[in-house]
Amino acid sequence: MDPFSVYVLIAALIVCAYMAWNIGANDVANAMGTSVGSRALTLKQAVIIAAIFEFAGAFLAGDAVTDTVRKGILSVDFDTVNEDLATKLMFGFIAAMLAAALWLTVATRFGLPVSTTHSIIGGIVGIGLVIDSDMIDWGVVGTVVMSWIASPLMGAVFAFVSFMIIKKLIYEADNPVERSRWMAPLLAFPTFFVLGLALQFKALKGLINRLDRAEWINKSNWLPASEGGVWNPLAENAWFPMYSILLAIVIGTLASLALYSVLRKYDFFKGEGYQGVERVFVWLQIITAAYVAFAHGANDRSNAIGPMAAVYSVWQEQGVLLKEVGVPLWLVLIGSAGIAIGVITWGWRVMETIGRKITDITPTRGFAAEFGAATTILIFSMPFLAVPVSTTHTLVGAVVGVGLAGGASAVDFRVFGKIAASWVASLPAAGFGAIILYYLFGGSGLIVVLMIPVTIVIVAVVLWKTADREINVEEALVVSENPDVSAEERGVQPTPIEMFHRHAEAVEKTVKQMVEAVSIAAKGEDATEAIEETVRLELEADEIKNEIRNRLSGRVKLILGKEVFLYMLTRQDRIADYAQNVAEQLSFRELYSDEEARNNLVKMAESVLETVEKYEDAALKLKELCLSGYARVHKEELQELIKAVNLKEHQADEIEQKAAAHVFSTGDEDALAAMHMYRVLQRLDDVANAAEKAANAFLPIVSK
Repeated sequence: MDPFSVYVLIAALIVCAYMAWNIGANDVANAMGTSVGSRALTLKQAVIIAAIFEFAGAFLAGDAVTDTVRKGILSVDFDTVNEDLATKLMFGFIAAMLAAALWLTVATRFGLPVSTTHSIIGGIVGIGLVIDSDMIDWGVVGTVVMSWIASPLMGAVFAFVSFMIIKKLIYEADNPVERSRWMAPLLAFPTFFVLGLALQFKALKGLINRLDRAEWINKSNWLPASEGGVWNPLAENAWFPMYSILLAIVIGTLASLALYSVLRKYDFFKGEGYQGVERVFVWLQIITAAYVAFAHGANDRSNAIGPMAAVYSVWQEQGVLLKEVGVPLWLVLIGSAGIAIGVITWGWRVMETIGRKITDITPTRGFAAEFGAATTILIFSMPFLAVPVSTTHTLVGAVVGVGLAGGASAVDFRVFGKIAASWVASLPAAGFGAIILYYLFGGSGLIVVLMIPVTIVIVAVVLWKTADREINVEEALVVSENPDVSAEERGVQPTPIEMFHRHAEAVEKTVKQMVEAVSIAAKGEDATEAIEETVRLELEADEIKNEIRNRLSGRVKLILGKEVFLYMLTRQDRIADYAQNVAEQLSFRELYSDEEARNNLVKMAESVLETVEKYEDAALKLKELCLSGYARVHKEELQELIKAVNLKEHQADEIEQKAAAHVFSTGDEDALAAMHMYRVLQRLDDVANAAEKAANAFLPIVSK
């Protein structure tokens, strides 16, 4: 053995911890990206939940025994492995771990969700090429490549179908909120049935194996047969054992009853309207996200400690490589803690991509994506398929699937194209990196000991020097305990469509204040304060508008389409602009003194306000329509509200014509005041016309 073998082992442990950190930093988005994107969880909440469940899965549910060659990529005759080959493989596994970790760091730095499993596979393939290419099982490599297409596609199909079921059964009901009270518990059953099976077959597989070895249970009653299985659940070699099916049924039934009890007794929807439906699915989404985090920790821990276990085995056995080795508790802690720390420190980068950059995510869409991904992973992991799919690939495909439920324009395929390219690059990038590192090591323990700390320090310096300010983590992780603070103060970033409605509310406040100024001026009183308040409120509306535009200047994908959305925002903003103009007109001089003329002016202002209030109702319905994926019932309701806005504007026109006729017929004695009154009437008419045009801008969406 190398005289530096102890130091080589320590250096390998550093690489193992670095790899585990990268796994947490990149793969955390699998679990929590959609929850953050849908605002079901704040960034801080998502990071905390992910860290807890990732650590719990890695520490509690990971198997106590691991393969020394991950995923059977290398066909090694362990009975004939000599010390020379074992030593080469030891250095090779260190190079593979480091190469995969470096590739993951690059991908995470650019917010690209890649597969940690495929990265480490790429590293091992690279090592196989330089040590003995005959050892590589190209059939396994072929299934990995095939999974690049199969798993995202199936994840997309399951997610698309899941969301369309929710849309048809709940959103398109006459009363979506009431329908969700009893449909959500029914939908919870298949969800938790699948999660129950996946929990046993995937997340708790290691724990069940340990209990079987301790002779506490018979794993054949809970886990599918590894080969030669049958579909009969009562058989000893069943693909789906009866015990596991019964437990999944119990889990699904209990979850459905619990959700039904909560929805029956608690009024989620008071004062919330349609948002109540989304609130129900927040619960389901968070639970599925926690499961994905737990399962990910249990399964992907081995990507970090599997190669390390091989290195430790060769070191401990003095040059002997075993097929399977026990995982020491201290190594489990390194892997588990590394994943959790990666989640906490850098996981937000990839969360942003999955949660916000591919498509707009709501709790219902996020739930459909996670359910579709969990179902796909369960199917592909069954022994009768045994395709090593990536959680990352599957979930990204599922997010695209729910995005397509809103039409192809709802998905940013440029972002998806970059992600897909990073998937293809994972194997060769990690493979070539491993080859280069292996040759640099030169089989010398001294070089390994010197290179690894230097490499990691260089990576740390580069990351620090190239850090950007696209997300301020310190600010994002500040969450107020005061329940009365705004969503932004609690770390929840509203969607553009939510901000659009908020702008509509600010516009409505501006118009209300304008009407107040008109009423005061019509009484012959000083309206200065009311005018100034109108100007201030218009400025607040402008600030919201500018905030929306700033948000859209980045890579934000909207279901409506960015150009259409900005056009609607411009039309809406003109309502407040004209309202401010009315208030400013009032400050120029005193109104025409005729009492009937002043009464008509007040009536006109009130009619304009009714038009704008009806428009705000339409903007609220537009938000509900977008959240529901263009459900039929919301399209019809929005169409009726657009008609109502047009009718209100027509009524305001009639009042304006009557008021103008009176001014012209009686204003000869004070022509300047009468003309001023007419200008104010015209500006009021501009406000109503702006509301009508803003509402009509929604028509292309109604016909979509």
